[in-house]
Amino acid sequence: MDFKDYYSTLGVAKTATQKEIKQAYRKLARKHHPDVNPGDKTAENTFKGITEAYEVLGDPDKRKKYDELGANWRQYEQAGAAGGQGFDPRQGGSWNVNYGGGGPQGGGFRTMSEDEMREMFGDANPFSDFFQTFFGGSASTQEPRGRARGARATRSAARPGRDIEQELELGLDDLYKGAMRRFSIQHDGQSRTVDVRIPAGVGDGSRVRVAGEGEPGSGGAQPGDLYLRIRQAPHPQFERKARDLYTRVPIPLTTAVLGGEAEVKTLGGKSLRLKIPATTQNAQVFRLKGHGMPAPGKPEEHGDLYATVDVQLPKEVTPEQRKHFEELQKLEAGTKNSAA
Repeated sequence: MDFKDYYSTLGVAKTATQKEIKQAYRKLARKHHPDVNPGDKTAENTFKGITEAYEVLGDPDKRKKYDELGANWRQYEQAGAAGGQGFDPRQGGSWNVNYGGGGPQGGGFRTMSEDEMREMFGDANPFSDFFQTFFGGSASTQEPRGRARGARATRSAARPGRDIEQELELGLDDLYKGAMRRFSIQHDGQSRTVDVRIPAGVGDGSRVRVAGEGEPGSGGAQPGDLYLRIRQAPHPQFERKARDLYTRVPIPLTTAVLGGEAEVKTLGGKSLRLKIPATTQNAQVFRLKGHGMPAPGKPEEHGDLYATVDVQLPKEVTPEQRKHFEELQKLEAGTKNSAA
């Protein structure tokens, strides 16, 4: 069983200040957090290791006891190998400790009770296999005798920070392309800036999670998360329904009757040519496949764009235009009489 070097895990020296330990933990946590590395087991295990290390080194009392235990670990190991002394799981988590000289057990060793171990090392929660073996597995399942109230107080002092939720309004253009926003966050009376990437395609009401940027935890516990709730601002040209977009395309009356082409602007900035068949009716809808909103996390997948035809009637007519409309009216009347 190997002793874990928590200082090496966090990449700090044993002389590091509590502030330096905290900074090192935050930097590593942001890099190896499972949300940043989905499906990466190596990153997940690394994150668990640095969290375990910070649980101990982030608490000054636990750090002091860890330093003392670490310095004597090899002595305990050698004593157990030389004289059959050391940890004995059959004694319910007791440890044979060298007190020097003689003693009630002879040979300079006597067996410590569980309460005495807790007096020396404190309420050691099962942060690692080392602690579990040290207490024979009892620390995680049994209430310490004689100091239950103090142990509960120690555990309750370590509480994860609460999550924070904040609303963020974005235009449809930003939601289509994705956006970067900078936030100022207050932690422990200090202000710092955080750049947050908003993925392309997120919808109105979606929440974007920023790990570790919520309220700080107490007693060395992990901080909460920051959640950005997206609110979509209205767009003057496009309406969004899930991943599909809707727009209106004005065409002249002659194009609607005779057929032709119309220009359709997309949200991505492209200009498409839409073929208008003859006798197209007002409010007729045409589908332009693949020109809607991208799917979150899958920028190659898009919804569709639906263009609704808006036939524009003339507000004024010239004498020549009027003459042609009158001739058209006569033709329509003759067609009706012939049908009768």
